[in-house]
Amino acid sequence: MSKIRAKISGINAWVPPYILTNKELETMVDTTDEWIMTRTGIRERHILKDGLGSSDMGAEAVKGLLEKTGTKPEDVDLLICATVTPDMMFPATGNIISDKTGLKNAFSFDLNAACSGFLFALITASKYVETGQYKKVIVVGADKMSGITDYTARETCVLFGDAAGAVLLEPTTEAVGIMDSITGTDGSGRNYLHMKGGGSLRPASHETVDNKEHFIYQEGQPVFKFAVTRMADVSAEIMERNNLTADDISYLVPHQANLRIIDATARRMGVGKDKVMINIERYGNTTDATIPLCLWEWENKLKKGDNIILAAFGGGFTWGSIWVKWAY
Repeated sequence: MSKIRAKISGINAWVPPYILTNKELETMVDTTDEWIMTRTGIRERHILKDGLGSSDMGAEAVKGLLEKTGTKPEDVDLLICATVTPDMMFPATGNIISDKTGLKNAFSFDLNAACSGFLFALITASKYVETGQYKKVIVVGADKMSGITDYTARETCVLFGDAAGAVLLEPTTEAVGIMDSITGTDGSGRNYLHMKGGGSLRPASHETVDNKEHFIYQEGQPVFKFAVTRMADVSAEIMERNNLTADDISYLVPHQANLRIIDATARRMGVGKDKVMINIERYGNTTDATIPLCLWEWENKLKKGDNIILAAFGGGFTWGSIWVKWAY
């Protein structure tokens, strides 16, 4: 009996129309376009206006995905939403997206692994397909990072944007799809990258609001050092484990957190810049949406059988890499 793999059979993404440029940020906080570009490589980011949440972006991405792939909503078996900015603590944002897109026969849940969440969700979803239990599974990465960003803190407010991306997974017996993955976590990293307020440890209160505990907190240097090491190492490891050389790789698809981290990962893999998907300049760090955003933008350049390495690093700390053979 042929091995069943999970293949990506469609990709779609959605970004809000409003664009926050570095020039506008210069009027909001003590920064400059040069300072931002030199340190991050980001020139602009899309921002979702108030009154809308991550589910609204996720629903738009899923609606477009269903249309592109000719998939009926009632035929979807499962939806997993990777997010760190759920609409609310409960119900799951995945439940809300399913309702907004008519996925009446799918069960759904959220997965939180910070910026590695889309990879973790993709791996999780693939197992449901590989066992033969489900035929059509959607993975959504959706984050409204502007909702947890302090726009008086110049170190973090320049980094983040809002977006959503979604992929459809289906079974295949061909030698394509999700071929291998490596993931890791280190909970001690919570000290350097977290949002302290809003959970069971620090419920919302006058004190937590006054202390700005409902915004992203990040210590740049330790996070940068750890991200460069882990994301680069895991990407090289998955290549070595599968006897893949730089010549075998069509594209590296890295989490779009920082241009210097992306460059370091590509160098560690021996992959030239022409094989690296980079769109951080126009979107910033959209957390769980960065990787599907890249795949969506490069979709027309991908060919069946292309070897693609997905790589991410996130708060927690979390990190991971997936080897995908493109299926169409």
